[in-house]
Amino acid sequence: MLKLTERLGPIAESQADDTLTLPFDQRVLGRLKAVSDTGCQLGLFLDRGPVLSDGEGLRADNGEVVRVRAAVEPVVTARIEAGLPLSRLAYHLGNRHVQLALGEDEEGGFVRFPPDHVLEELAERLGARLSHHQAPFDPEPGAYSHGHDHHHEPDRKQEREQEHAH
Repeated sequence: MLKLTERLGPIAESQADDTLTLPFDQRVLGRLKAVSDTGCQLGLFLDRGPVLSDGEGLRADNGEVVRVRAAVEPVVTARIEAGLPLSRLAYHLGNRHVQLALGEDEEGGFVRFPPDHVLEELAERLGARLSHHQAPFDPEPGAYSHGHDHHHEPDRKQEREQEHAH
């Protein structure tokens, strides 16, 4: 089994030795047994908390690199007029503390979320047009999530200086 232990952040497909396609509910796990897209047995041994994003690279103990792909899964895409209506929709859905993907395509801006009748009813009350379909679900990481800088060793000298300053 290939042990994936290091997050690399977004990488190009050409940098990966293999790929791992996972639905959102598995990309939130730090510990997971999985099978790569080429059939290789994998074990994820990652820090808990940050969600694996589509296009993120993971390095194995032996140096191999695996690129994460967001699986196609059931989603609801809510569309509404740009500007204040779209902002209001994103605010009210986000205020329910659920994962949301925000995006834009040839049809305009949208908010995407897993099927949920309560959220769907709210979105429709706010004037959104809903479509139920299959697509990758790669939600926003959130304002308080850590970037990929969290792998660096903390500066112990700076920490001690800050402690003495207080």
